[in-house]
Amino acid sequence: MSVPAPPPPAQPPELRHPGIDRRRYRRVLRFLAGVLAHALWWDVLLSRPVLRRLRTAPLERWRSIARRYRELALDLGGVLIKLGQFLSTRVDLLPEPVIRELAGLQDEVPAAAFPAVLAAIEADLGRPWREVFSELEEDAVGAASLAQVHRARLPSGERVVVKVLRPGIDTLVETDLAALRRASRWLTLSRTIRRRVDVAWLEREFRSVTRRELDLVSEGRNVERFAADFGSDPGVAVPHVHWAQSGRRCLTLEDVGAIKITDRAAMVASGIDPTEVARRLYAVFMQQFFVTHFVHADPHPGNIFVRPVPALEPTDGEAGVHPDASPFVIAFVDFGMMTEIPERLRAALREFAIGLGTRDARRMVASYVQAGTLLEEADLERLVAAHEDLLERFWGIRIGRMRDVAFGEARDLMRSYHDLLLSAPVQVQADMLFALRAVGLLAGLCTSLDPDFDPWAATVPFAERFAGEAVRIRIRERVEELVAQLGRILHLPDQLDAILARADRSAFGVRASLASDTGRRLDRLHRAVARLTWTIAAAGLAILGGLLRMTGARAEVSTVLFAAAAFAAVGAVLPHRGTR
Repeated sequence: MSVPAPPPPAQPPELRHPGIDRRRYRRVLRFLAGVLAHALWWDVLLSRPVLRRLRTAPLERWRSIARRYRELALDLGGVLIKLGQFLSTRVDLLPEPVIRELAGLQDEVPAAAFPAVLAAIEADLGRPWREVFSELEEDAVGAASLAQVHRARLPSGERVVVKVLRPGIDTLVETDLAALRRASRWLTLSRTIRRRVDVAWLEREFRSVTRRELDLVSEGRNVERFAADFGSDPGVAVPHVHWAQSGRRCLTLEDVGAIKITDRAAMVASGIDPTEVARRLYAVFMQQFFVTHFVHADPHPGNIFVRPVPALEPTDGEAGVHPDASPFVIAFVDFGMMTEIPERLRAALREFAIGLGTRDARRMVASYVQAGTLLEEADLERLVAAHEDLLERFWGIRIGRMRDVAFGEARDLMRSYHDLLLSAPVQVQADMLFALRAVGLLAGLCTSLDPDFDPWAATVPFAERFAGEAVRIRIRERVEELVAQLGRILHLPDQLDAILARADRSAFGVRASLASDTGRRLDRLHRAVARLTWTIAAAGLAILGGLLRMTGARAEVSTVLFAAAAFAAVGAVLPHRGTR
């Protein structure tokens, strides 16, 4: 039973935002300014035809920048480490030498001194730590950019982990955010960037999300929501929150740690197939994107584990496995950075998945329009043609080879769609960027598990499911609309009868003599209405048959019974109407 999150003792309702470290601020800003100047000089100005011969090889230049960034991030910590961790997973985009330089940020984050951690726990909980935990390990099992994790034991004997914010992290975060805010203003000087990305909105949202990561009560609520989303999936493990031992800067969770998601050797030694892990991990994230709409936006290797599931003890002389058990479960931790797919983009994402899975380029482009990601001057037909070309070139390519193939195809694509690529009629939806960040991290993880992972094949089952749901919804809407039309048509003869009856009774206030052929005309009208009603009923029955054929045993009982009852009523009424 979940215990409600208590109000944090001795803490204000909102975290105070301390001042910034001016020395750190200037150091971060100098580095960011240097990177922007480097890109402007070498990759923009010197990319022009006349000056192109002056350019040096870009790979070594950017490898040097990545090395200097890693050194700066390890020295300063804070938000810089989080940004570097994200970049280090983009093996599908960044060259391998750059990835190698940044990869150390996944494991080289130094932990804060243990006495400072104990002081932070006691200040947050308002009591000595020995009154809360019977054991608390000194060595951190994980140290991240904003917090670190220590294993502990509750007085009940249960093993838990305690996530504690780094001492002084508020000042570090505010300093880094101030530097990034200044850098974002530099980016807005570019008209091209302003047209395609709301940089100011993105900076504000990133600032808000990062500050929320400093509120561990909010993270605990995220844990419980994620657990509810996957409560019926035995292949996903989410830690239980121990609210009585938690505060705003200290969060105690069930220990679900196991094999690190990138440790292929340990998986194989435990009898787990890494390729199956990649497939299931991808499916879990598709569930988040397209079903629950609540996405773990920070799935770097330190936040996902694979835990073997042992067989149950034999009860009748034979080894048995629980019917809901699987050879492994995927365990998630660190729910500070979560993003919710907004309502206006959900239908567009579903349409894109259907288009991608069915290789329907026109449907993919239509989803961009629906999501509002295309500028008004976008040439839709050219975009459809470009997407058809992309699907033809890349369909079936394993994700591990995507980068090499992309580089090889870039020349042909640029030649065919030079004007389209230069105009780039796309405006990035800012509220999707965190979800796109999760996609980038997911691509990196799947590649590390299985270089031959095929994202196209993994997407097809979801596309088929979404397409089937879309067809069933449309058929249901058409059946309901048809039944409503039938209701209106069935009332038409009654209305004609009422008119004639009132005329017979002189209810109109006047008595008019009918022409000699009026009776014949009314009789023909009755028969025409009856024939029309039968025709529509037959069409409805055909649609109902199609619905039953498509859905089979999975057809929703309420829909089938409703349609059947409606057409039974039509059959009961029509004989009387057809003999008038």
